[in-house]
Amino acid sequence: MHFADGVIPEDYLGYVRRKSLWILGGAVLLGILLVVSISVGAVDIPPSEVFSSIVNGIADRIAALLHPESTFEITSTDRIVWNIRLPQALAAIVAGVGLSVAGVAMQSILRNPIGSPFTLGISNAGAFGAAVSVILLGAGEMHSTVADAVTIHNPYLTTVVAFFFCLLATMIILSISRLRGASPEVMVLAGVALSSLFTAGTMFLQYFASDTQLAAVVFWTFGDVGRASWEELGIMTVVVLAASLYFIANRWNYNAIDAGDETAKGLGVNVERVRDAGMVVAALVTAVIVSFLGVIGFVGLVCPHMVRRLIGDDQRYLIPGSCVMGGILLLASDTVARIIVAPYVLPVAVLTAFLGAPVFIYLLLRGYQR
Repeated sequence: MHFADGVIPEDYLGYVRRKSLWILGGAVLLGILLVVSISVGAVDIPPSEVFSSIVNGIADRIAALLHPESTFEITSTDRIVWNIRLPQALAAIVAGVGLSVAGVAMQSILRNPIGSPFTLGISNAGAFGAAVSVILLGAGEMHSTVADAVTIHNPYLTTVVAFFFCLLATMIILSISRLRGASPEVMVLAGVALSSLFTAGTMFLQYFASDTQLAAVVFWTFGDVGRASWEELGIMTVVVLAASLYFIANRWNYNAIDAGDETAKGLGVNVERVRDAGMVVAALVTAVIVSFLGVIGFVGLVCPHMVRRLIGDDQRYLIPGSCVMGGILLLASDTVARIIVAPYVLPVAVLTAFLGAPVFIYLLLRGYQR
């Protein structure tokens, strides 16, 4: 492809247009799904009322910031939307974006198409760190109620401890990836070993916990987006947004690494620095999400491959496309989990596991082709 006389070829413009339309269409679908997700549940709310509650609620809160003396009426619909369903839906979107962008970055950085925070054991490392923080360091309070099995009153300590163990697992994975002949199979086996190690550590803590603590921690490790508060949602959003911008800023470096380390070095990419920094950022995202929501598996594995089927391997579009797909997948899974066995609510990690496990087996059988 040549850019003669500064004119961009029409074929390239069409290439960009198609991929951009896919991403834009996904973003629109995500917005529609957000309204639908909030409208369904134990009490059905018409989508028009949901949309009106969100718009009016935003306007009222902006007015309250500008004029603190002003007051606004809160209806029962507003309470359901703003106190229960909206934070849960937004938590699903943010977690889906974070896990998906971490997964696509890991697959590119490690050149391993089955790499993700869950398959490489990093999620379980974060879960162990969060359990240590909650049980041993007193960063959380235990309750026997289903809605708040674990209430984290020191989210920063929990995140730091979880990040430490995620970073430990990441360093082990990076060390293995540098070994000569470290194939995708070897790295997955290393992830299985790390998952088993940290799961055993979590079980050790559970063994010495009280009955209430045991029930609470087991429920927490399931992975559920319904427990996030507005404060925790804010922390997750800041971290996920910063990490996504970082990965998007390095999209050209990841494209070069996809062509091989030697090719990337020939193009001026500091491969080791990009790889180490990217894995640390992915570990931080995983730690924050696991700290607040528990272990949610396979999102970082499934979404990048779904997007590759639609728009290809170009990281300029694969990274933002994976972000959108991650939000859609986890929000849709959470919506189905809330209504499939109503009035009971399944943890969203149950559905993502049912979806992700067959995809994982499929990728193993097809020979890791990207």
